[in-house]
Amino acid sequence: MSPPPSCGSVLADLPGACADEGPIRLSVIIPVRNDAGALARLLDELCGPVRAGGGEVIVVDGGSADGSAAVAAAAGCRVLRSAAGRGRQIAAGAQAARGSWLWILHADSREPDAALGFLLGCDSRPAWGRFDVRFDAPDARLRVVAWMMNHRSRLTGICTGDQGMFVHADLLRRAGGVPLQPLMEDIELSCRLRRLAAPVARHERITTSARRWLQRGVLRTILAMWGFRLRYWFGADPERLAREYYR
Repeated sequence: MSPPPSCGSVLADLPGACADEGPIRLSVIIPVRNDAGALARLLDELCGPVRAGGGEVIVVDGGSADGSAAVAAAAGCRVLRSAAGRGRQIAAGAQAARGSWLWILHADSREPDAALGFLLGCDSRPAWGRFDVRFDAPDARLRVVAWMMNHRSRLTGICTGDQGMFVHADLLRRAGGVPLQPLMEDIELSCRLRRLAAPVARHERITTSARRWLQRGVLRTILAMWGFRLRYWFGADPERLAREYYR
């Protein structure tokens, strides 16, 4: 197994975050901010199998006001605090992780068993990739959206956070780590990793929440996401995009 990632400036204010407990097989990293309800459901499904497989679950709280950190602590997870912003939070978790493999999950992910089984069986060869995604609502439009997301990432080699990106710690270090940006960190990380190796597109499925899609409207959300991505490709500031996305 590879040695654990070293700590850097992201964790300078987190005493003990990198305790020398030795390397393990898998570190699951979950960035949260006011996700207590969804997080509790995910951890109920995830924590037992991860521990049984010799892994750890790291929850990185970005300033929640709803007790997300307490939910994670009660479930026995490693809990870190970092500045808000998904990229910063994931980077904090990656720097603290002891696993040879890192798995980045959103708090509203569900039914991770099949994907987890694959990761716990991986060998030590550096690689990266993602899983297929499906939504938790019986809406034909969202089945089409999920198919498009999965097919597009196979064609482009670009993965999204909803798809449960995984990466070997050695390969992540070679790629320069997780981008410290509040939005499009998954796109940027995919681009960095793709220069080193083609992604592994797995058919095991992760279920993700359809709440935001249904609240904002499916077509409107598709257009908005493509708009953000196009602006990012043309050089828009991720900080500005994040302010617009989360308002």
